[in-house]
Amino acid sequence: MTEKEGQTKIARVVVADDQTVVREGIVMLLGLLPGVEVVGAAGDGEEAVRLVGELAPDVVLMDLRMPRCDGVEATRRIRAEYPGTQVVVLTTFSDDESLFPALRAGARGYLTKDADGDEIVRAVHSVLSGDAGLSPSVQRRLLERLSRPEPEPAPAVGQSPDGLTTRETEVLVLIAEGLSNQEIARRLHVSTATVKTHINNLFAKAGLKDRAQAVRYAYSKGLAKPPAR
Repeated sequence: MTEKEGQTKIARVVVADDQTVVREGIVMLLGLLPGVEVVGAAGDGEEAVRLVGELAPDVVLMDLRMPRCDGVEATRRIRAEYPGTQVVVLTTFSDDESLFPALRAGARGYLTKDADGDEIVRAVHSVLSGDAGLSPSVQRRLLERLSRPEPEPAPAVGQSPDGLTTRETEVLVLIAEGLSNQEIARRLHVSTATVKTHINNLFAKAGLKDRAQAVRYAYSKGLAKPPAR
């Protein structure tokens, strides 16, 4: 495809945002602009994944803070299950705890909701052409992050018990270390909502009721060591 053809191609888009007024506003805005066609709208991440499976859009404009399945987890699932669909995050938040988990999940673009219609269309076509669709402020944050040393990775753990996934085991170990949900999210570069999902899953698998039981469980399975006395 030539550059000219790529620019004139109509991009089929799904909009995902849990706020009805915002979602309908984005759909209306994009309906007035050339180069995009909105083919579906979702009120949460779970519905966004379902619509991608049904409609096979080119791009999903993805909010991050949504019920049932947040934007980071929805992005991860879409990129794993439907690699032909790209994701551009469109959110109110541009902090590191929102930005980097979304990019690691596979988002190719990241815009804040002060972006105008032309910026959104440019980002959509940029990701379709293989480029990144990032706002200038996000590009600055990436450069700032690259200039800082990476944090130490979480220590390796042994065989996961009771069918826990590797990520669930990592979360369990960090709970045993006394980290809060927010601290775990920062350590693993995921959203707080994703941490809560992992905790709910590992509690169900291991039959745990609270964090105190989780700590004792981690000690009993040799995943963490009690503090020296």
